Amino acid sequence: MAKIVKPVKMADIAEKLNVSTVTVSKALTGQKGVSDEMRMRIKELAREMGYKYTGQMRDKQEEKSYNIGVVISNRYLDNSDSFYWKMYQEVASLAMARGVFTLLELLNEEDELEGKIPKLIEEDKVDGVIVIGKPGHDYVKTLEKKVKIPMVFLDFYDTELKTDSVISNSYIGAYMLTDYLIRGGHRRIAYVGTLMVTDSVTDRYMGYAKALMEHGIPLEQDLLIKDRDLESGLRDTEQPIILPDEMPSAFVCNCDFIASLVIKQIRQRGLRVPEDVSVVGFDNYLYPGLCDIGITTYEVDIREMARKSLSILTKIIKGEPHGTGLNIVEGRLIEKDSVAIIS
Repeated sequence: MAKIVKPVKMADIAEKLNVSTVTVSKALTGQKGVSDEMRMRIKELAREMGYKYTGQMRDKQEEKSYNIGVVISNRYLDNSDSFYWKMYQEVASLAMARGVFTLLELLNEEDELEGKIPKLIEEDKVDGVIVIGKPGHDYVKTLEKKVKIPMVFLDFYDTELKTDSVISNSYIGAYMLTDYLIRGGHRRIAYVGTLMVTDSVTDRYMGYAKALMEHGIPLEQDLLIKDRDLESGLRDTEQPIILPDEMPSAFVCNCDFIASLVIKQIRQRGLRVPEDVSVVGFDNYLYPGLCDIGITTYEVDIREMARKSLSILTKIIKGEPHGTGLNIVEGRLIEKDSVAIIS
């Protein structure tokens, strides 16, 4: 007599993982409310146990698996500034949870200058591409002209082009940080960042400038401090950032990495942070070991930016409606140890 094999139910999967059947249902139907890690565990166990999908779940299971390319300029990936590695890892992690494969290609300066299209696009290996961190303006225009597959820019935008972009709120973030310093009694505040080198560095300066103007504080040219070469976008690691002879009471830095360098140079002058000089950064991400003090900063929601860029790209690939244009993801001010209240 043939052995009757009972069909696997959601409850069986739930029991093995010690979760509710509701959690299993959400994971298998792509609904919110389940962590990416748990969703993957549930899907893997469902396959191992031979769970049969029905209705909407079968549609989800049989949905085409996409290959997504991720392109990052080499200039953003030096050893001490791995913010974009973190951003890529978030994209790859979220893509894997969706059953989407990612292929990474690093863009070198020579290929960028020659206008070479990334190989993963040229060799037709991907269904869409996410470009992380802005390459040169001319190269961005070349991409939009030559790339015929769906494309999304992550952490930069170009107002001349129609490509969808996902960015953090650099303008509001720097405004909040500068306003925070002013309300803490600071009046002579410097900005560290080379204007026009990237959209985010310039937008952060504009937020800084707005906060000063709102409080009736004049902009001082000698308090605008460059941190890298405008043409290449690279920072000379052998050359220190040149701080003013007359030290301001606070610095607004365009990222936490630059803030850590400014703190080192302040200390080299025999001054203390924050007792003598306050410093704020941006991103809330710093490679471990670069600074021994917590830097007050504006936290960029990297995960939400990665999620939104993937969502937009997959919708374009599928031909589904999506919100076009510039998508801004809010962050939040994080108070740490690098600011002193002086009034």
